[in-house]
Amino acid sequence: MNSKPKRVLMPLPSRDFDPTEAGVTWKLLTTNGIEIVFSTPNSMPASGDPMMITGEGLGILSALLKADSHGLAAYSEMITSKEFISPIPWTEIDVENFDGIVLAGGHAKGMKEYLESSVLQKIVCAFFSAKKVVGAICHGTVLAARSKDASGKSVLHGRKTTALLRSQELAAWILTCLWLKSYYRTYSETVQYEVTRSLAHPSDFVSGPLPILRDSLDNIHHGFVLEDQNYISARWPGDAHRFGMTLVRQLRQT
Repeated sequence: MNSKPKRVLMPLPSRDFDPTEAGVTWKLLTTNGIEIVFSTPNSMPASGDPMMITGEGLGILSALLKADSHGLAAYSEMITSKEFISPIPWTEIDVENFDGIVLAGGHAKGMKEYLESSVLQKIVCAFFSAKKVVGAICHGTVLAARSKDASGKSVLHGRKTTALLRSQELAAWILTCLWLKSYYRTYSETVQYEVTRSLAHPSDFVSGPLPILRDSLDNIHHGFVLEDQNYISARWPGDAHRFGMTLVRQLRQT
């Protein structure tokens, strides 16, 4: 007898989410028989960060910084899917209906709606409390770090995590700040610093190997993820394939 298919929530902001982190994760989960339910603030379809999709505005760094062919292909397929076109509103999320949650990232200013949402922070707490699978990549770890339980501590307190590295964030900003200003700096404090502040000890933040090459299904070893029980974290779009496949494995085991 076949077991009931796993069902995973992917909340998104109205705009500016990273196309690779959402698209590749969606592609890998759905390809492996896991249902994704999208959720947005107003139940309207979200839109990815246009600069990461087209590269327009990145100048000679476009090929280096924008989404690669794997990310763009997955994103293009995702945004035409019936589940993406018909998201549920954040206020109607029922944690009991899901086996896990994916917190995708993105760095453009539209992400603040998502990262600062008290509604989503309560939902993230509920997933941790229920010991369901939680995956967070890049700025998605900021949402997890800001989600506080009844004790007032972050749900990441006492866990190990990775996230977008300070070196990655500052390198992208330094390379583009002359014309893009603060595009790569969502907040004045780096992701790594904010996430580390939420942890029980600074050593609980794990940087992983130097992130140089993006991963793919054929080169999944290029990616890095960190697992702490039911919590899976990753750093940037270059970890997305390994992140997605780790989620698949954990969800199959639950």
